[in-house]
Amino acid sequence: MNKSTPRPYLCLLAAIFFWPLVVGMARGEVLVGSDADGPMVSFAIDRARLPDTVVVEVARDASQPPQGFEITREASGAWRVVGSDDYGLMYGVLDLGESLRLGLDPVKKARPAIHRRGLKFNIPMDARSPSYDDSGDSARRNIPEVWDREFWHGFLDAIAEHRYNVLTLWCNHPFTTMVELEDYPDVAIPDVAVPAYEVDDWELIQYRKARLQEPGQYEVVKPMSMPEKIEHWRHVMRYAKDRGIDIYFITWNIWLHGAEGKYGISYDQADPDTVAYLRESMKQMVLTYPDLKGFGVTAGEHMNKKLEGEHSVENWLWNTYGEGIVEALAEEPGREFDFIHRVWYTGVDHMMEPFIDKYPGPIDVSFKYARARLYAMPDPPFFNEQLRDQVERNDLRCWMNLRNDDIFNFRWGDPDYTRAFLQNLPPEPTLAGFYMGSDGYVWGREFTSTEPQTPRQLEIDKHWYRFLLWGRLGYDPSLDRSFFEAKLAERFPDVDAASLYSTWQSASKIVPLINQAHWRDWDHQWSVETCMSKKEGYHSVDHFIEFGPFRESGMVSIPQYVESPDAPGLNPFAVADRLDAIADEVDAGLASLRDESTTPTKELRRTLADLSAFAHLGRYYADKLRGSTEVHRFRVAGDPDAQAAAIDHLESARDHWEAYGQVASSLYEPQLLARVSYTDWLGRLLDFADADIDLARNAQPGVFPPSMLHSVGH
Repeated sequence: MNKSTPRPYLCLLAAIFFWPLVVGMARGEVLVGSDADGPMVSFAIDRARLPDTVVVEVARDASQPPQGFEITREASGAWRVVGSDDYGLMYGVLDLGESLRLGLDPVKKARPAIHRRGLKFNIPMDARSPSYDDSGDSARRNIPEVWDREFWHGFLDAIAEHRYNVLTLWCNHPFTTMVELEDYPDVAIPDVAVPAYEVDDWELIQYRKARLQEPGQYEVVKPMSMPEKIEHWRHVMRYAKDRGIDIYFITWNIWLHGAEGKYGISYDQADPDTVAYLRESMKQMVLTYPDLKGFGVTAGEHMNKKLEGEHSVENWLWNTYGEGIVEALAEEPGREFDFIHRVWYTGVDHMMEPFIDKYPGPIDVSFKYARARLYAMPDPPFFNEQLRDQVERNDLRCWMNLRNDDIFNFRWGDPDYTRAFLQNLPPEPTLAGFYMGSDGYVWGREFTSTEPQTPRQLEIDKHWYRFLLWGRLGYDPSLDRSFFEAKLAERFPDVDAASLYSTWQSASKIVPLINQAHWRDWDHQWSVETCMSKKEGYHSVDHFIEFGPFRESGMVSIPQYVESPDAPGLNPFAVADRLDAIADEVDAGLASLRDESTTPTKELRRTLADLSAFAHLGRYYADKLRGSTEVHRFRVAGDPDAQAAAIDHLESARDHWEAYGQVASSLYEPQLLARVSYTDWLGRLLDFADADIDLARNAQPGVFPPSMLHSVGH
């Protein structure tokens, strides 16, 4: 409100807003009611970038829905933001500032479609305290970042603006780096260390166990006492809470990094010393961090499923984590502490009596909704097939773990796919919320750009469009093309936003189509960006013959098509034609965009190059599908024309891979991906594309790899 506002109007507002405080901002002025003031509103005011002449009145109204807001225009010209809680007020002020910047109508009422919208962050705490798989370069390079306040400030500010309100941090055993235990003083890990050993691409880091603690296995990069570490995480959690973000930690079991071999603690599930240690660790975790919203567990790949009685998996989890939380809450009566029990290596029926029925506070389950393939189909069937009936029958809520282990390097952005995916999630209250992230990648700072900035760019800023889509459409799925075009125009004013929107969306259709055509459930089985897997090596034409499309994709596998060319469904050649058609759309859009912007910004230039990489990748897989089909036809029928066609298609595929690799290598340095090996596009991966050609040349009629015999009726 400006200084010329008449005194009677000020008095009226004071009566309405409980003696409000006028806060002068660098841009605009905001009138904040005493019942609406707080850190979340202050954050929104600071980030809204309101124009100089704007006056905003902020007030609370209990009739608004949770996290909802209403923006109206007063007769005086002032804008009025009303929300029922701090979330609604924060989102309303952010929305007002954004609408004014983008030239959109700010007048609206909004409420969240999904109330808990989160990210999954596998957090590499230390070389001696890894997350699930820290063998990749992104984990190793980001260890110092997770102990840097500036990293967290930028990261948390960004996810709050994207309307996420949950952050789940995943670590095998965070306790040795986060709490001090009076009865176990020697388990604490001082300082911050990075790995000093040679990475074994085939070994999960956590299986090194005690070896991680040995001299020569790590290098200290930041001296830090345990009190300093605790203060660091208290600051991070408070900073998150002031932006409306609830933090949870989630573990795998049994892992004891830093504690094994001390005080009788061992990996023996029946060891009472281990149970007592973990119970005390969980208790002190709750008491040490008053802003920690909750905790989650996994029944674990590393537990003995055969033990029964009090040493069974579920009883062990209760005797450690459950009892630890109960003891902590007894010292803090009135505190509510959430729990998330993952449905992994266990089942709802096994969880109920030993754990869920005993827990004194809010408790939900969690499920891998898309397995490891977030970018495959917008309506994965797994939850409805495997868990929905159990969840609803037991009156539970389920978090959906949205695992992106498909796209790490290139910028993705398809609003329609994102919206459809989120709208296909089960409705609340069956749905507890979602958290999106990866097991094979750490979304901290990027460390592969060939044109790096200092400090290194946050991944959430590089991939701003993708993170924005899942957060904003999770809150408001009604946001339409005009909104996203306005966001693109704000970010890239030198090109036509409509053309960029369409080109980006077309490029983003390529990976989901490939994933459906060559379906692999889990991250270690398949990487679209490298055509590699850790356990199976390069995905040659034989992989594409043996491992067909997703069962509900409407596609016909290569063996089915060769046996019955008229079988109903999308055959491999039709899929290939569709990939080429999409690539044509992308290339045409890129040509137009590059003509428009003769001197693009670095971000625009690299964004367009990412989209070009997608197009080359689509053309590669198109010819690989054709070549694989012709190889199989030649083996089945012995037609030499089929062999010649296979060689032609695979030679073309090889050229497309080289073009793809040239674009990718111009943008990103090679890196080791934790679950699927190296992104050496123009080295070993190009050699593998050559090997496909040799495979076609050496194919023989009637001779099939042993694993493929079932595909041809043998």
